[in-house]
Amino acid sequence: MLETRQGKSINDDELRTLKELQAGAATLHRESDAWRGLPTTGLSRLEMDILACALAPEAQPRLAWLYLALQPGVSHPYATVALAQALLALEDKHVASLMQALLVDRPLRRRGLIELEGGGPLQMIKPGPGVVARLLGVPHREAPPGAILISQGADWDDLILPEDRKQMIREFLLWVKHRDTVVDRWKGQKIGGPVALFAGPSGTGKTFAAIVIARALDWPLFRVDLGRLVSKYIGDTEKNLNRLFDAAHDQPMVLQFDEVDSIMGKRAEIREARDRYANMEVSHLLARIEQHNGPCILTTNMRDHLDHAFYRRFQVVVEFPAPDATARTQLWKKLLPPGAPRHSKVDFQFLGEAVSLTGGNIRNAALHAAYLAAEAQSPICLSHVATAVWRELTKSGKAVSLSDLGPLAADLPEKILPQTKVASQAPTPGANRH
Repeated sequence: MLETRQGKSINDDELRTLKELQAGAATLHRESDAWRGLPTTGLSRLEMDILACALAPEAQPRLAWLYLALQPGVSHPYATVALAQALLALEDKHVASLMQALLVDRPLRRRGLIELEGGGPLQMIKPGPGVVARLLGVPHREAPPGAILISQGADWDDLILPEDRKQMIREFLLWVKHRDTVVDRWKGQKIGGPVALFAGPSGTGKTFAAIVIARALDWPLFRVDLGRLVSKYIGDTEKNLNRLFDAAHDQPMVLQFDEVDSIMGKRAEIREARDRYANMEVSHLLARIEQHNGPCILTTNMRDHLDHAFYRRFQVVVEFPAPDATARTQLWKKLLPPGAPRHSKVDFQFLGEAVSLTGGNIRNAALHAAYLAAEAQSPICLSHVATAVWRELTKSGKAVSLSDLGPLAADLPEKILPQTKVASQAPTPGANRH
């Protein structure tokens, strides 16, 4: 192309090579495996060519230099509309087809395969977020605006829940795994999401379950911080939500929205203009979630505060109960560091039955006990566990008595007790049971 711009003609060998490359490109258009699962079904040949132009400088970085050389005065290494016309050898009568393919409601942009920046013939055609990573088989780890990556890993065996709740979570995964079968092959109605609501007290495993889902899909999990998205300025919340979902749409990722009751509570009676806009923000959030092509998990500690009109929008609603003694026994067994030395009297069943704690409480107490043992250079003893559980119980600032420790109270060192009067019916602390 550089030589033709300088008035040089293409010789027969070069022309033959170009025709061979053109034939090879036509073959790749027909071979879906070459596109590694990108949503290219139904794209026209022109749309596929435009996509190739957009992906080229990132998929093959050496081509970025060529793009710069072909566009004097352009400071970015992406194809402009003018360069795309030249690269694809489109005659003037086909320019209208090129421009139509770039419209926001056409497949390339609707599916998030490309983005446009600027205007006019030098408008930049860029690959959409994560598209090149998917093409190259590289995990996409770039957080969408307003979200953070959750890097913790977990598997089904780590999820301590009643079996019926685990089954509901597995059914949620079916909406992702079999979308192509139900929607494309069986012509089922296409909806966004899927969307799940995980409800239950803090520390019962809602986020842990989201981690398991992401691990099962081999996708990253991003936690959305609604506090960073919701703005007191009218219209800004919607803009922030649009940026989030535009970046995440059709990407292989799981979005988790924590404490959604803060924004999805029962809609307020409209008494002033701000009430009306608050309701509009909730409606906009729900609309974007429904349009989003990807799993969304909403969590709440206060299910009763949610507007019941929202429930029809969820594909799965899972209630996370506080763990019973059997579940607590399993949690202690998993969460006390397995490589740590442990005194023979630190019995998991005893711990599970001793104090009613959530999974999050047990995780914190198990680690605290391990650090106490490490400092003492000794095995984990009941006194370490009792101290750690006491610290966990007193975190909230609520009144706590030794009776809340149950049989563990006998192992709480006296020096740990605050200088306040404790319940008279409690066991005497400091007994040497370890």
